[in-house]
Amino acid sequence: MIIVDIKKGDFINLLHVGIDDTDSPDGMCTTYLATTIINELKKNKIKINGFPRLIRLNPFAKFKTRGNGAISFKIAIFNNQSTDLIKEIVLSNVEKLSMTEHENTNPGVVFYQGKINKKIEDYSLKSIHSIITIEEAEKLAKEVGAEIHKFKKGRGIIGSLAAIGCPLEDHTYELITYRTKKNHGTKRAIKYDSVISMNTKTYPETFENIDDDYIAIEPKTSCPVLYGIRGETPEILKIAKNIVKVNEPIEYSTIFKTNQHTDIHLKKVDKIDKMEKYGSYIVNGTVTDNPHVITGGHVFFRLSDNSGEIEASAYEPTKDFRKTIKKLIKGDQIQLFGGVGCGGTFNIEKIKILSLNKKQVFKNPKCKCGKTLTSAGFKKGFKCKKCGFKLPNGEKIVIIEDRELVENSYYETPTSARRHLSKPLIRN
Repeated sequence: MIIVDIKKGDFINLLHVGIDDTDSPDGMCTTYLATTIINELKKNKIKINGFPRLIRLNPFAKFKTRGNGAISFKIAIFNNQSTDLIKEIVLSNVEKLSMTEHENTNPGVVFYQGKINKKIEDYSLKSIHSIITIEEAEKLAKEVGAEIHKFKKGRGIIGSLAAIGCPLEDHTYELITYRTKKNHGTKRAIKYDSVISMNTKTYPETFENIDDDYIAIEPKTSCPVLYGIRGETPEILKIAKNIVKVNEPIEYSTIFKTNQHTDIHLKKVDKIDKMEKYGSYIVNGTVTDNPHVITGGHVFFRLSDNSGEIEASAYEPTKDFRKTIKKLIKGDQIQLFGGVGCGGTFNIEKIKILSLNKKQVFKNPKCKCGKTLTSAGFKKGFKCKKCGFKLPNGEKIVIIEDRELVENSYYETPTSARRHLSKPLIRN
């Protein structure tokens, strides 16, 4: 898809279009729906200004779509041009293609003409950092003069308005290709060797492509997406697309400008007790207890500061990242990146080691003959099984073990378990 870059002097206004909550676990994808709409708009000689935007919202929102992503795009409105046809195309496609038969799919569309002001930007950031109600979205729309359209409960207006106003000081791009309808729900015919080749030739300008044997550009659901490549520029994504080979037709492809992998969801707090449920944070603290593993393979420990304490976890899907967390010990000073789920546990996305506590290990002393002494019984010291030597008043030797973790180093979850908004270390 070619996006027209129109100079400001060529038109009198921009019509912002926001769309959200159109998919379900059974299928569809809001990016596909938006791409379908944009293609139909172009056929009617309606010009899109810049790249469409894929905005990921609060990862802990209760009523969220699979990736909790909303879409927006801008249309150049020229002198005396009516917006009726634009709105008809948008609304008819949302009504036709949305998975409204699913009880939790409640699409919303927002149209807004005018400047994106601080009030809209603040609302967008709030939708990423906390929970927003339909009533809040409706109130803001009324205040700024945005036109809203609700399907069923219309919860999608929350994300639609946020996608329009989200500031993108840091941003990435994602190229998404789509399957023809007859192939929806079937096994994707991607040549995996070509994905490896693409990653070799374009990384780190593209990223999140592979994770050992895991091909991360391929969705694991029955949605219309064939694959999605994430990168720093549109140009590198076009190069990457030419390297990846598939054995099935591509219906469409679109490049989205996005807040993915920017850590925009994280707020730095100076005290643990300032963190709330459903928020994402950067917080410093002291490891209160040695990490432990529970049934299911999840690793837990407690983090504290002078304001309070919180349970932190690396869950089973984070795989080898859990091994890093298990190497922590009581007294380590760390910085955590992640969010607080509905249960009040801090879900770790990244960790920085600030300072490491000394790890003491108590061992039995050695005998003169070189053999390690064994216990001679309670308060009876040690004895040697080889030569019979006894050490009645001996004490265990304290050894300071080297730590495998490195101070001032970062550790992150693997690509396969990384949240859409989490900034990979390769982008630091």
